[in-house]
Amino acid sequence: MRTRELRFGLYADEQGLAWVGQLVEDAVGPRSARIIGETVVDTHPGSGLSTADMYDFLAEQWDVEHPGHSSGARRAVELRVRLECSLRTWRAIRRTVTGTLCPEGTAPHTCRVPWMAR
Repeated sequence: MRTRELRFGLYADEQGLAWVGQLVEDAVGPRSARIIGETVVDTHPGSGLSTADMYDFLAEQWDVEHPGHSSGARRAVELRVRLECSLRTWRAIRRTVTGTLCPEGTAPHTCRVPWMAR
């Protein structure tokens, strides 16, 4: 098994970050994988590019999907979760988390936490 990383750009407050972290834990639990670290970054190391600049469209998504609602303490961040697992398991975990973040369907819906997987 190798160390692999999940990266999610999020527009979230502390509760939203905790919720996404729990989604990852729940997706990892039944599989032969182990979380070995988790980091929330505001800037991309080496580039100086802020997550606010990189994920500015997520704030716009919030405004469109939640008109008239304050964004509160939400901010654009990148959640990085390091896993020890096979590539197949990493793909399954990623698919599960992205499918749970904002389930697709035929009806209009809004995401609890606007996101982007990298």
